[in-house]
Amino acid sequence: MTSIVARVDSDLPAQDFPADIIGLRVAEHGPDARVVTVTGEVDTLTAPKLASFLNEQLSAARVVVVDLDGVEFLGSAGLSALFEANELATRERRALRLVCHSRIANRALEATELRDQFTFADTVPDALVNSF
Repeated sequence: MTSIVARVDSDLPAQDFPADIIGLRVAEHGPDARVVTVTGEVDTLTAPKLASFLNEQLSAARVVVVDLDGVEFLGSAGLSALFEANELATRERRALRLVCHSRIANRALEATELRDQFTFADTVPDALVNSF
């Protein structure tokens, strides 16, 4: 398993926008699967970074598992980024799987009735085993 870490920073001064507001990490699981771990806040400022990151992973792997367990805030822009990544995966005949035990993220998915649009797994290993 290869691990690639991407730190997402902002162009805004540190006092206005903490560098650790969102964390994105990817681990390769063979040539066709990647696990993206998202931590922190996914809002209007950070959602474009998430969207770009997920698109990169979907272009490189047939299966992308997104672990949202460390998400502390998931706003509408973050939901949109996830939804668009899922649409891209469907169009490209790839799989996007979510693992989400974050109360905050689950509440956002349920409140917007988007939960049924995604495929969920209980754990990352389950998402990888049941991917294709």
